[in-house]
Amino acid sequence: MDTIAAIAAGGPSAIGVVRVSGPDCFRVCEAVFRASRPFGALEPRRMVLGEMLDSQGRVVDRGLAVRFPGPGSYTGEDSAEFHCHGSPVVLREVLASLFAAGAASGAPVRQAGPGEFTKRAFLNGRLDLTQAEAVVDLIDAETAAAARNAAAQLDGGLRRVLEPIQEALLDITSRFYAVVDYPDEDIRDAGPEEIAAALEKAGGALTALLATCKRGKVLKRGVRTAIVGLPNAGKSSLLNALVGYDRAIVTDIPGTTRDTVEESVLCGGVLLRLIDTAGLRETEDVVEQKGVERSRRAMEEAELILLVMDGTAEVRPGNRAYLEAQALLLNQVAETGKPWLCVESKRDLTGPHAFSLGLVQKDANNPAACLCVSSVTGEGLDKLEEAVAALFPPGAPAEAGSLLTDQRQEEAASRAREAVRRALEALESGMTVDAVLTDAEEALDAIGELTGRTAREEIVERIFSRFCVGK
Repeated sequence: MDTIAAIAAGGPSAIGVVRVSGPDCFRVCEAVFRASRPFGALEPRRMVLGEMLDSQGRVVDRGLAVRFPGPGSYTGEDSAEFHCHGSPVVLREVLASLFAAGAASGAPVRQAGPGEFTKRAFLNGRLDLTQAEAVVDLIDAETAAAARNAAAQLDGGLRRVLEPIQEALLDITSRFYAVVDYPDEDIRDAGPEEIAAALEKAGGALTALLATCKRGKVLKRGVRTAIVGLPNAGKSSLLNALVGYDRAIVTDIPGTTRDTVEESVLCGGVLLRLIDTAGLRETEDVVEQKGVERSRRAMEEAELILLVMDGTAEVRPGNRAYLEAQALLLNQVAETGKPWLCVESKRDLTGPHAFSLGLVQKDANNPAACLCVSSVTGEGLDKLEEAVAALFPPGAPAEAGSLLTDQRQEEAASRAREAVRRALEALESGMTVDAVLTDAEEALDAIGELTGRTAREEIVERIFSRFCVGK
């Protein structure tokens, strides 16, 4: 493989990092870093103070360097890092010096591609594909829970769940082929009962793993949440209260919000992708009509709906039409079948009064919780956080790292479970063992795709294209 280099952490900042990896790594670094001993003689995995040199041999910075001999390095090959001051100029000079040193020594150094360091770790057996995906998940984590799950998956949490499934399926398939290939050897074949037990164990484990998808996706990408209601119900005020600043314009004029406004916020430990929508009503205004259309689409695509209802509506005289429209909207939200919360707004104006929630039809999809809030005083927002946390529980701490967190993982696990199901059906119908084990091998291939053991090249390339340069 070529020797590669890249800026892994760039400025302007206090510290910047340049990474190098490849067969000629230490020889090239020798020309770039000057310390009390030659670079190749530096103690492994120990920071050493020295001078970084530009391509002309002039000192460009004083900083730290560390070398990681392969195969025990991150990439599985000889690697090094330079920790400089975080000036983009300094980092570019160090990188250019590495390229020049490689060219001069006949050991070319090239710019690393996105995720190429981690890809080499995967290709050299230092990480499986689930661990490699955990690296980018850890970098992109927006909550502490997401970071903990990614760190545990990077430590092999998901691999440890998959290994017993693989072992169970490999045991029955390998023994069958051993008997066929070596009939004179004293090898005990797996009988139908043993095969059935192994398949049932694998199927049960895959079903349990697939049950983690929802929590895993919530951790990774958050919950798409539509804030809906009639005009002037207090939707934008609720968004502003949740995000902690005036993200959306708020006025007393109905129809102020003409388009969807999106923001992310941590609510009850859950990352909500909030979408503040235009008030749902019939209107002759063409621009507002488009906003209403987008509001309905946002509600259809949401994973959670916050229905905001004006708490002052009942106490205002001559407001029957508004109440009827509010009742109609409430039932429309219930009919979506999605989880939703009924949020009565303007608690600071209504006092102890609570809006009547007896408008939901019997046996309909009732709200998970009904609560009163004030976006002005913050009253009731803690109850909203509790309701959200109850809808999307974090799961047991022991589950960290063993959750399926993306579509690729879910699809591979689903194909594995389906293949195991077919194998069990074939066994129960009296088909020959070789026919049964054909499906078991398909399950093994799907699991191998999940871990990277049998993943196609285009899948691997797509995964590593998500990485930044230098990682």
